[in-house]
Amino acid sequence: MSFLSYLINGISLGSIYAIIALGYTMVYGIAKMLNFAHGDIIMVGAFTTFTVVSTMGGNPIVGIFAAVVVCTVLGVTIERVAYKPLRGTSPLAVLITAIGVSYLLQNVALLIFGSNSKQFTSVVNIPALKLADGQLSISGVTLVTIISCILIMLVLTTFINKTKIGQAMLAVSEDKGAATLMGIDVNRTIAVTFAIGSALAALAGVLLCSAYPSLTPYTGSMPGIKAFVAAVFGGIGSIPGAMIGGIILGVIENLSKAYISSQLSDAIVFSVLIIVLLVRPTGILGKQIHEKV
Repeated sequence: MSFLSYLINGISLGSIYAIIALGYTMVYGIAKMLNFAHGDIIMVGAFTTFTVVSTMGGNPIVGIFAAVVVCTVLGVTIERVAYKPLRGTSPLAVLITAIGVSYLLQNVALLIFGSNSKQFTSVVNIPALKLADGQLSISGVTLVTIISCILIMLVLTTFINKTKIGQAMLAVSEDKGAATLMGIDVNRTIAVTFAIGSALAALAGVLLCSAYPSLTPYTGSMPGIKAFVAAVFGGIGSIPGAMIGGIILGVIENLSKAYISSQLSDAIVFSVLIIVLLVRPTGILGKQIHEKV
């Protein structure tokens, strides 16, 4: 039963990585840039929920809604102010700007909330599920996290494949110039992409801190990096790949902590990524792109 418990917890952790990775993979797939400030938007979402619930007397639903609104506005603002002026310039300039935005968000959070760890109160109040005559217990947070990941994946896939703005996203991801000629507003499409990715980051931040209740201005840094690894692992630009990569990454990390070493778990995760990319450079579901010269 111990192995099954570790496996389920790994799927739960991987589901959080998957939700974060969806934001990475959408922005890269459509805007062709890596938003390394994405992990810090997770932190902003968690702090927003924490503030609403603990100091304003709000209930968890209000806190989650506030986090989604704040992170959505923040994501669109970052895209408009920091990334849009650099569109069409060197990818290195965009990358450096993203790192700068990341440090800016961390330091603003330090000024507002301080460096001391805050105790985050879980927003999930569902009782644990007992299986196998009580020998296996699955917490409410774990259940909600896994179910949320599946639902988000299904809704996002349906949104992209069945709606007009979703079709516009697919067109922009293929060729921005051709999409513009077809009457698609590229700027609006990219802004919507950032809005969706940032809203998902807010939800991921709430779920992450509900499962691991310590909250600091650096809370989103490592999960953000691991979610990026998950996106690359699954095939960056692929929505199903982000989910698969996130879950596999979470399972590997949790089993490594349980059976090998908690100190080496991160090294094992990144080593597996290196091995996978050596065998399949595009990731699990990534497609090889052939450029015409």
